[in-house]
Amino acid sequence: MRHASNNELTDRRSAAADAKSALLTAYRAAKTAAEPSQAARQAERISLVEARGARRAERERLKHEERTRLETLAAEEQAAIGGAAAAEIEARQAAENARISRVVEDEAARKAERDRRYAARKARQA
Repeated sequence: MRHASNNELTDRRSAAADAKSALLTAYRAAKTAAEPSQAARQAERISLVEARGARRAERERLKHEERTRLETLAAEEQAAIGGAAAAEIEARQAAENARISRVVEDEAARKAERDRRYAARKARQA
């Protein structure tokens, strides 16, 4: 009986080896048959990758342009705000200078009136 079981084991091993070699030859045959279509698929993949890269570059360029536009717009707004602030400061300064000038003129007018009254009083006394 042992000999019969060994034959079965040998038969199974040889059948497995035959099946393995058949699969290997079928794989090699399929690989050589698919070689032209594989090259076409590879070329298609390469073109897809290049198109994807071009789209990505375009997106990056648009993002960069938009970022530059926003930065320019922000700089213009900042300049306008700065200009408005400078104009407001200048207006305040001019108003302050005008107020000071009026105070000085009023003080000079009061002194002149006081001097005139003093001179008139002295003229009456003399």
